[in-house]
Amino acid sequence: MCGRYALALRPPQVRQLLEDDGMPVDYPLEDEDGPGAPRQSYNFAPGYHGVVYRADTPDWGAGPRSRSRADAGPHEEDDVVADKAAQAEQPPPSQVKYKLQSMKWGLVPFWTKRNPDYQTIMRTINCRDDSLSTAGGMWASMKNKKRCVVLAQGFFEWLKTGPKDKSPHFVKRQDGHLMCFAGLWDCVQYEGRAR
Repeated sequence: MCGRYALALRPPQVRQLLEDDGMPVDYPLEDEDGPGAPRQSYNFAPGYHGVVYRADTPDWGAGPRSRSRADAGPHEEDDVVADKAAQAEQPPPSQVKYKLQSMKWGLVPFWTKRNPDYQTIMRTINCRDDSLSTAGGMWASMKNKKRCVVLAQGFFEWLKTGPKDKSPHFVKRQDGHLMCFAGLWDCVQYEGRAR
């Protein structure tokens, strides 16, 4: 995928298509028109807010938030106790609820201190599958807990028609159903700002 896709449907339409395909949406999108609302576009670019489908888990993702009590340092012990209490409140996997959520395309990792520029966001719109299969790296904190499904009607690929000429080709499902791409997400709080 070259960095452009299409999703020109409103969130209620997306919800209906997912439910028609047997993907339950327990919680619809909370704010369809406010700041950070998803954009409907046939030319969806990095930096736009779009609709994703994910499990309704805390902001730290599914599963435990941090190390076990035995691995925690003296100042982290309270965090581990709080994490265990939060985990106890989570439903068993068979009772997981799913929701639609607006997210910005282009990963901004949690350790980022300032809002990145467009070029920085462009570098983190795709991930090679082999970088997910190895330990470590920038994807390590997300790949097991912070997964989502990026929804699209299709995407664009460019075909070279000459030395400097390219022609866009739109790729979509023949049956008209939504395309579902594997996605990773993270939450970030910039210095001096609310999340």
